[in-house]
Amino acid sequence: MALKNRGLAVVEISHKAEVSLLSGHPWVYDGELRNIDGTLADGELVDVVSGKGRYLGTGFYNSNSKIRIRIISTNANDKFDTAFFERRVRYAWNYRKTVMGSDLNCCRVIFGEADTFPGLTVDKFNDILVTQTLSLGIEKRKDVIFPLLYRVLNEDGMEIKGIYERNDVAIRKLEGLEENKGFYRLNGVTVPDSTSTVITENGIKYNVDFENGQKTGFFLDQKYNRLAVSKLAKGKKVLDCFTHTGSFAFNAVMGGAEHVCAVDISEDAIEMTKRNAELNGFTDKMSFKAVNVFDLLPNMPKDEKYDFIILDPPAFTKSRSTVDSAMRGYKEINLRAMKLLPRGGYLATCSCSHFMHDDLFRKMLKSAAFDAHVSLRQIEARQQAPDHPILWNVPETDYLKFYLFQIV
Repeated sequence: MALKNRGLAVVEISHKAEVSLLSGHPWVYDGELRNIDGTLADGELVDVVSGKGRYLGTGFYNSNSKIRIRIISTNANDKFDTAFFERRVRYAWNYRKTVMGSDLNCCRVIFGEADTFPGLTVDKFNDILVTQTLSLGIEKRKDVIFPLLYRVLNEDGMEIKGIYERNDVAIRKLEGLEENKGFYRLNGVTVPDSTSTVITENGIKYNVDFENGQKTGFFLDQKYNRLAVSKLAKGKKVLDCFTHTGSFAFNAVMGGAEHVCAVDISEDAIEMTKRNAELNGFTDKMSFKAVNVFDLLPNMPKDEKYDFIILDPPAFTKSRSTVDSAMRGYKEINLRAMKLLPRGGYLATCSCSHFMHDDLFRKMLKSAAFDAHVSLRQIEARQQAPDHPILWNVPETDYLKFYLFQIV
């Protein structure tokens, strides 16, 4: 084939996969490979062509994964050397500086496929970068990419003291990778002696345990949705359900709420919320409950009334097969919240599951409002912060739905 002089194996794919790649989706699945010219090696680059030999892109191959090839470039002139990855790192960082302005104390630096680093997440928490690597191709090149991240950000005035890997996720096994976590060793850089740091988001300080906290240690995607809640909270009694580390609750306090009750089923999460409340001097405006929200909402004491309820649950579904049960879970908490709120009260509600797409989520909300005998006056419909960019041709990047309503 015409591309053999590039030194890469060449893979011909099905027409269905060709249409998908041409539409902008960067994955080729198992069963979509046809003819192979050359030797395939897991984690190495291959050129992808159509049935007629048209070059479609270059990507990482992995026989362990259902996603056989993850495209990283559609430019046949690219050379996949250090300069290539440095351009990609700088492009991602310059994008964040543009869309986030000076709000860079904590942000997502790389968002996987949306930044053409398939399977790589990089979050900045103050002076620490926390990574999660979910593809073998990136894993094999982290010794190129990670030092570049460290250098590019430090040269731009962002003091980075270390890179911590959070690879303690079972999904790595699907790529033939082992689970692990710990500091990445950078040449000439002393490893930090702590696995926690303090970040500032929307003027609020948080202790971030990036060794043991969920995902990479803190959820950054709701940053500006929390700010939207803050703008509505003045003078209100607020119930923040699934509070995790207290972020929506604290933004409500910052917005002038009369009182905020933070609720989470996890005792550890509530203890962390209390510590963060003390860090910010919010404790006199707050109360805390370690309780299951599904038990709390239907059994709320009659003398405990709220005029603003926030629902920020974990993803109730991580596959198409469980969407129906997730719909029931989302409807249950939203229905209960709508019944508890007075006319003129406010509701913030969201879903962070890609599989619970917006049409389904809106359908659920309409059904809950009908059963609660209320109407919803939409204030805002929002998504994830722009440091988590959405590629329109990659629906997996479009996952967060966030709505603000007044109950009428």
